Amino acid sequence: MPELPEVEALKDFLSGELVGHQITRVLPVAISVLKTYDPPLTALESREVTAVRRHGKFLDLRTAGGPHLVTHLARAGWLHWKDRLPDGPPRPGRGPLAMRVALETGAGFDLTEAGTQKRLAVYVVRDPGEVPGVARLGPDPLADDFDEARFAGLLEGERRQLKGALRDQSLIAGVGNAYSDEILHAAKMSPFKLASALTPQETQRLYEALRTTLTEAVERSRGVAAGRLKAEKKSGLRVHGRTGEPCPVCGDTVREVSFSDSSLQYCPTCQTGGKPLADRRTSKFLK
Repeated sequence: MPELPEVEALKDFLSGELVGHQITRVLPVAISVLKTYDPPLTALESREVTAVRRHGKFLDLRTAGGPHLVTHLARAGWLHWKDRLPDGPPRPGRGPLAMRVALETGAGFDLTEAGTQKRLAVYVVRDPGEVPGVARLGPDPLADDFDEARFAGLLEGERRQLKGALRDQSLIAGVGNAYSDEILHAAKMSPFKLASALTPQETQRLYEALRTTLTEAVERSRGVAAGRLKAEKKSGLRVHGRTGEPCPVCGDTVREVSFSDSSLQYCPTCQTGGKPLADRRTSKFLK
């Protein structure tokens, strides 16, 4: 799933390609991707893109005097930029193409989604706050005013495990499964530790790991073309998706805990005092 660093990089890339250009056509291929009907998709056409913004994991294309095109790529969605779009309208079918956005230059982008779980979402709204997922977002962890005191206040009284708390978009916007693993590894903390159990020193360590991990990921992704962002993300991960590989910090074997629809990866030596987390139902909360 694209998370804050990748969506931030897409925002920067699209700002350079879209701003100042006119949308000529918005062509839905998979009707299920469109989650709103008023304003209609046609309200975007013949309008200039004035800005591209990010709200957590949401991309927001603002048009002059018109609506916003807000997109959430979900787990298997992606954006493919094309300097020259194919001639003729796309044909509906069983392929991954969900929507095409064309500019007056002939360039544009396709939104695609792999797999059978269709969660890619597109909204046409007068204000991005009308999108339920945007409206409920917590603070952005890379915002200038997101300091350690604010972070500590969010965790105060939070009875969930750190892994779940970091992934909660209403608590902190933009962190998903991959970067929560990376942040906890950098902070040397168990994913099952309770957020409310953190000492002030541990809160400081987790805050620094959060900011550093995301900032470094954004910097690695900056300037990378949209088509290469997935590979860039994977190359920069230390533990997530690296089950069975050696930890780059201590050399211990990276281990995994599987859930019904996801998994987490961690280093026992760095994060859990050398104790493996065998299963979420049988493992104790390791401190």
